[in-house]
Amino acid sequence: MFKINRCMLALMLAAGASLQQTVAVADGKPVTSPRNFASAPLVTDIYTADPSAHAWDGKLFIYPSHDIATDSSENNSGEQFAMRDYHVLSMDKVGGRVRDNGVALSVDDVPWAKRQMWAPDAARKNGKYFLYFPAKDEQNIFRIGVAVSDSPTGPFVAQPRPIPGSYSIDPAVFADEDGEHFLYLGGIWGGQLQRWQTGKYTEEDRYPTDDQAAIAPMVAKLSSDMLGFAETPRKIELLNPDGTPIRAGQTDRRFFEAAWMHKYNDTYYFSYSTGDTHNIVYATGDSPYGPFTYRGVLLKPVLGWTNHHSIAKFNGQWYLFYHDAQLSGGQTHLRNVKMLPLTYNADGSIQTLSAFAENRG
Repeated sequence: MFKINRCMLALMLAAGASLQQTVAVADGKPVTSPRNFASAPLVTDIYTADPSAHAWDGKLFIYPSHDIATDSSENNSGEQFAMRDYHVLSMDKVGGRVRDNGVALSVDDVPWAKRQMWAPDAARKNGKYFLYFPAKDEQNIFRIGVAVSDSPTGPFVAQPRPIPGSYSIDPAVFADEDGEHFLYLGGIWGGQLQRWQTGKYTEEDRYPTDDQAAIAPMVAKLSSDMLGFAETPRKIELLNPDGTPIRAGQTDRRFFEAAWMHKYNDTYYFSYSTGDTHNIVYATGDSPYGPFTYRGVLLKPVLGWTNHHSIAKFNGQWYLFYHDAQLSGGQTHLRNVKMLPLTYNADGSIQTLSAFAENRG
């Protein structure tokens, strides 16, 4: 397990107000500015990212990925994200102790997985807990696996093969009120979704032109045993407020990765990351399948290139879970998970959050 150097950590936290954020300006040149952070990392002994949060039985469980040091250079394929196992975090109350429950699943225990265990999610049904995770197989193609446990904190036992018909990254499971479960997935660039646009995997990256509809995230209802799809994954239609499809050139609102679904007042909220423009945005609809209409920015860009979030209600309050790179001073592949309270307006819109204290609201 890679551990953060505690002396370095103490210095970084003490200098929190002087940590710098790199921001890409219009001409593409990076600039830096000091920022104050709106929240603290939930754990500091390991690097964590991509938090998927669930409130079960009066406790909060968070399923993040586990960042580790790597010699790989940063690139659009994401080779620098070399994660190899998962830890489950839990807490009894917000502001209380956050417990790291240790390794819940390792790539060494997944027969089909070769490397890069990226952002996971979890679900429960009939007393069992199911961990959904992406990893590259022996052909370096991302698939979605599932592992099972009797405990929300694991350890989890992986199925011998990935979910048939699965591909790409960022599985997110939504449990609807009728008991049905839906799995959302997809990510472009390193997530390989652009290589599945013909229905079969191709080594060639295929992207639409800027004036064409953007590559769509995918959704499928899960089977009753939670171990596979009950149907072929289908595309999710994301629309502008005027009813037109969000185009590939609309990079401040098109889907990039990190899908999440939650329901508030009978409305389905589909949220996601815009990737290279660094927003977390959301859209709403009347069905878990969509279509979803863009509503706005949920979280402004954070320190670090990536962001990945989840939304959960705990003890009567809604929260946004996300990551930034505060602990590592901005290193893209060494991140830490955080949380902030979420506020809905009377019309169902969500107030935009900032990861920096001086820019909240």
